[in-house]
Amino acid sequence: MRRRRLGNELRRRRTAAGLESRAAAEAMGWAESKYSRVENAKGRVTPQEVESLLKFFGVEDAQVVAALTNLARDASKRGWWRPYGDVVADSYRDLLDLEADADAEQFTGPAIPGLLQTSAYAREIIGATGLTRTQEEVHALAELRRARQAILTTRPGGLAPLKLWAVVHEAALHMTSAEQPHMMREQLRHLLDISDLPNVTIQVLDLRGTAHPGMIGLMEIVQFPAPWPTVVNLENLRGSHFVEGTEDVKVFEDAFARVVAAALSVDASRMKIRNIMNGLDT
Repeated sequence: MRRRRLGNELRRRRTAAGLESRAAAEAMGWAESKYSRVENAKGRVTPQEVESLLKFFGVEDAQVVAALTNLARDASKRGWWRPYGDVVADSYRDLLDLEADADAEQFTGPAIPGLLQTSAYAREIIGATGLTRTQEEVHALAELRRARQAILTTRPGGLAPLKLWAVVHEAALHMTSAEQPHMMREQLRHLLDISDLPNVTIQVLDLRGTAHPGMIGLMEIVQFPAPWPTVVNLENLRGSHFVEGTEDVKVFEDAFARVVAAALSVDASRMKIRNIMNGLDT
């Protein structure tokens, strides 16, 4: 995923400079096929080579140069999730790669987002939606999901914790489990506790609320520091699909803003969660 983001940005900068890929290759002393592999995330490129390419493209913004050279440096870095092996689907690895570099994420969907799930709730959701998963894989993925949540409190390299804004439908808060009768009370308690974090915002879409774009399904909007563009993750039973590109992404950003407007306020959402947890919701 990092190589793909780097390749996309190099292509965008080259195009903005009015240059063909052949010219970029010649400037580097490469075959055009080698440069094409870099832009298509199939070839490696060093930070020094990225810096030379940007200079050829006329990019002088120090922030842009630093961002792209750093990404080239990190492109081959092994993710913390590697020990989980093949249980992690390619699309999920891509999402974890994105989150590692992101500074904010916005979520809306029919279930409580993975970054806010307890272990018991995660097992229940993964078991119900991972139709081809074995019991061992379900437990491994639930463990991975909990480990992923560390990004909300601590991050390597001095990065600030990820900012999360989650809008969850009230129906998700009423789910039950025959095998885990205390699951939802623990999950709701966890939502109240974690919403105390300054970087976590949780809103609830009331059962009696108005129609909104979030009714279409799950979407995660992953935002990055400049100059990196926002990426949208859409999920279904077969995995994830990523939406990139300014115009396409803006549709989802506008949709999320409408979902936020349709939801209860943060304080009213906390009260809703607390009342459901205590069995007092009316």
